[in-house]
Amino acid sequence: MPKPFPLKAKGFHKFGDLIGLEFRKFERGYSQCFLQINEDHFNPHNVVHGGVLYSMADTGMGAALYSLLEKEELCATIEIKINYFKSVKDGILICDTKVIHKGKTIGVLESEILNEDIIVAKAYGTFSIFKVK
Repeated sequence: MPKPFPLKAKGFHKFGDLIGLEFRKFERGYSQCFLQINEDHFNPHNVVHGGVLYSMADTGMGAALYSLLEKEELCATIEIKINYFKSVKDGILICDTKVIHKGKTIGVLESEILNEDIIVAKAYGTFSIFKVK
């Protein structure tokens, strides 16, 4: 049985709360999160910091994989590769993530981040899957 994942629970993901990240969808092998951009997300060049996009992909990937884990399983990021295509100054960022492969100990995922229906970044990640003792 898949693990429950609270879409609107403050405090469940404290870093997500810190940057304003929220989830809209959490389905089997898929998640969608979004973030309303504000100046706190900017780098010194007055565009959204790449770390914000990376954090969206990393968190979205964890959530999508979480939907396929059993009660006694957890996951952790091994690596993520991200390509940035376009700088972002305003609006809402939407991150769609899907599980490409889930094995016994490894998951591979893909995230696409959009701003106003334009792809601004794409990421691929590998996650470790392990049992809690």
